[in-house]
Amino acid sequence: MVARQTAAHPYQDPALPVGERVADLLGRMTLAEKAGQMFHAMVWMGEGGALSEDPQRASRGVTAREMIAGKQMTHLCLLGSGPARQIAGWHNRIQELAAGTRLGIPVTLSTDPRHSFTENPGTGALAGAFSEWPEPVGLAALCDPETVRRFADTVRREYVAVGLRLALHPQLDLATEPRWSRTAGTFGEDARLAARLGVAYIEGLRGGRELGPDSVSAMVKHFPGGGPQKDGEDPHFPHGKEQVYPGGRFDYHLEPFRAAIDAGVTQVMPYYGVPVGTEYEEVAFGFNGSVITGLLRDQLGFDGIVCTDFAIITDHHIMGEPHEARAWGVEQLTPAERILAALAAGVDQFGGESCPELLVPLVRSGMVPVSRIDHSVGRLLAEKFRLGLFDERRYVDPDLAEATVGGAGFVEQGADAQRRSVTLLKNRGELLPLAGRPRLYVEGADPAVAERYAEIVDDPVAADLALLRLTTPYEHRPGRFESFFHSGRLDFPAQRLAEILVLLRVVPTIVVIHLERPAVIPEIAEHAAALLGVYGTNDEALFDVLLGRAEPRGRLPFPLPRSMAEVAWGHPDTPSDSPNPLYPFGYGLRYRGREACTHGS
Repeated sequence: MVARQTAAHPYQDPALPVGERVADLLGRMTLAEKAGQMFHAMVWMGEGGALSEDPQRASRGVTAREMIAGKQMTHLCLLGSGPARQIAGWHNRIQELAAGTRLGIPVTLSTDPRHSFTENPGTGALAGAFSEWPEPVGLAALCDPETVRRFADTVRREYVAVGLRLALHPQLDLATEPRWSRTAGTFGEDARLAARLGVAYIEGLRGGRELGPDSVSAMVKHFPGGGPQKDGEDPHFPHGKEQVYPGGRFDYHLEPFRAAIDAGVTQVMPYYGVPVGTEYEEVAFGFNGSVITGLLRDQLGFDGIVCTDFAIITDHHIMGEPHEARAWGVEQLTPAERILAALAAGVDQFGGESCPELLVPLVRSGMVPVSRIDHSVGRLLAEKFRLGLFDERRYVDPDLAEATVGGAGFVEQGADAQRRSVTLLKNRGELLPLAGRPRLYVEGADPAVAERYAEIVDDPVAADLALLRLTTPYEHRPGRFESFFHSGRLDFPAQRLAEILVLLRVVPTIVVIHLERPAVIPEIAEHAAALLGVYGTNDEALFDVLLGRAEPRGRLPFPLPRSMAEVAWGHPDTPSDSPNPLYPFGYGLRYRGREACTHGS
């Protein structure tokens, strides 16, 4: 491992104020070195924690070595996962490579969420070695900022142990459009609740009043709120680029971001969407000066880093499929012209891109002033200094990483949150909690786990009870990448619904549905003996709840619609606008005959 540099220059002296260190380093940087800071690309870890030299396992064919040593880039987002020791070792190799460059600027390593049950590689990673918690929408079901703060503190400790210092989360969008595929990553539909939980999340990641060597910086997203998508389609794809506000609730979606800015968040990511029918320009938010400069910076007073969502400049391949740049509203511009437009809008950094060679000529030609580049690069360097990356936090200890990540205490805290987030929606005849070892027919759960709690039978007719685990329905979409974005209808197809109802009529059935979006299940709710909503709960945690070893404490973070007609009738930007949902926002029962309770906004 390369030893830490001595303070040969002022920027290397940790005793100096951050502003002085930034000014000194900026004065020593070439234009190419400055341009490299403004690109934040994705990178894969090599086998066993090695640096991957395979262009097939590289973002746009550019390896980490080429990004750091060739393109002077120092912001990388880790894709995929692995054992903690391997991630830590890989991180140290990345930092050794960076330390060998002319100025030795350390790498800021970022990540999408990786502590939940998500199965969408476009928005997050499976927990893997890290402790496993409910999805953010499940944390919202608990309505408890302290739980969110503990969760974020756990994320901080596990991330710092392996060298991950920038979280591309939390997601502060509001789940006001039930069909939107990214609902599970939100704190639900209520702006005040999302604001309180978002602040707790930021504070937990920070680990103190200000960013420091033991902090993880939060990049909140997706400004100005990515929830009100037309028909619930996602702007990763051209057919989902429109954000609409028929209810006139644009400002409602700003509330969590206002709270985050007041709490001192230092990084913000705008989404891909195009605002339709508002006072703002009808171009994607990453190119939208009226939103980034006019609203975010001038009105809301944010002076931190604005990093675009990934891949808005150049076309690219994902999972072997071609995808056009998400330059919605400015598709006619060349990549260089898109960079100009985003810089004019107020952007500091380009996510998912590795083309500083397009920026350098724009500066040399005078189209972009050097002072404009210095302004953004100064923000980015200041963040590195605050995080201690030039000093004691450049490297991590693989032994400590292995001992910290997935530690028993963190795992148990995650399992406890899984259990408490379970939302009891129906409990006919106080069926739950179960007693003894019932004869149980199981679908959708692991029989090996179930048999530790019950006698498992293969025929529902021979069972005392059935357990049926379901997931909110969705429409299968063409394309390998888009197939991970669960969108479209929220009700079960007729044939599948008929199969479910047969089981519910044969034997009293406990239905457990994973609410990654608000499911439309009126017939299932009517015929189920018990109905529970979950948001990321493993089988062990679920059975602990079913047998009364833990009590469900969750409350719905969004209403469950009664029909697809109700969904289509609703306004995508408006919370709880149905007059007669199947279950309202905040609904949740308790055991032992306690009444339903709701959480207010």
